[in-house]
Amino acid sequence: MWSNAPAYSLTWEWTLKKLRDRSLLGLLAAILLTTGCSAGTQSADTPAADVVLKVGDQKGGAKSVLTAAGLLDDFPYKIEWSTFTSGPPLLEAASAGAIDVGAVGNTPPIFAAAANAKIAAVGVSKGQVEADAILVPENSPLRSVAELRGKNIAVAKGSSAHGQILLTLRSAGLTTKDVTLNFLQPADAYGAFTQGRVDAWAVWDPYTAQAQQEAKARVLTTGEGRSNGYGFQVAGKKALEDKGKNPALKEYLIRYYKAQKWADTHREEWAKAWAAETGLKYDVALAAVNRNGDAVVKLDDTVIRSEQELADAFTEDKTLPGKVDFAKFVDTRFQGDLA
Repeated sequence: MWSNAPAYSLTWEWTLKKLRDRSLLGLLAAILLTTGCSAGTQSADTPAADVVLKVGDQKGGAKSVLTAAGLLDDFPYKIEWSTFTSGPPLLEAASAGAIDVGAVGNTPPIFAAAANAKIAAVGVSKGQVEADAILVPENSPLRSVAELRGKNIAVAKGSSAHGQILLTLRSAGLTTKDVTLNFLQPADAYGAFTQGRVDAWAVWDPYTAQAQQEAKARVLTTGEGRSNGYGFQVAGKKALEDKGKNPALKEYLIRYYKAQKWADTHREEWAKAWAAETGLKYDVALAAVNRNGDAVVKLDDTVIRSEQELADAFTEDKTLPGKVDFAKFVDTRFQGDLA
């Protein structure tokens, strides 16, 4: 969840334009006919040694926890890792086929669905939401959500924090139009917050813990009672349609959720590994770890309904154009294995 620069920074509009570009698709088809290739699709009996799983990650995320838990030591498939600053650009890459799978919070899949991205949620866990906070400077006069009216708030667009600020404002009878949202990735938002260029910052751990410890930030409110706390593993449709990659996807998902359980019972070890991976101070990592914990849950109607409610809230806020049918962006093929 920590990085200073995106590895993949295409906008949704650019990605979808390219996906619709018939001349580009025609050129690709011509190249494939010339070379006799099949666009990289593999058969179900493709040897494991020939399968490359492309995983999108955030600094201190999946790779870090899988390594710390020892669950990559004998992984039977090759993994290519790509690092992203947050969920939205990760899902852009998944939609474009640049990666196969990656972890995001509860809001990025909704924005992806609104853009009709070629992705599907394939696994879900439910975490604590007290680290999903709206922070203000230590000496800020702000004491309630209602006092955010007219204020500048930093947030990563389409991130779980974006969903949290929307729901938090709604709880006080406000909308995102009653504030000024400054759409900044976490590293830039931290700078804006510490330099006093914004009045508040909606963010998640470890940034919450870092701001509290290093910038003396004060928590105005958290996601408790508002955010559903869901985090998703999301796969690109291209990878899901590749029968050769499905066993690799299944194995990866099983190990990822095992690693989450390991982290929940080895908090100090995980904090040390997290600090080493991200460059965070150990105390910051430990604070973040101690108030987090993800439980694997079934990707069922309860989850879909909760996400649909969040999507509808964005539509009502006129942040998203039109209604999103979240159920169309869910694939439950791995649920039996993850159970």
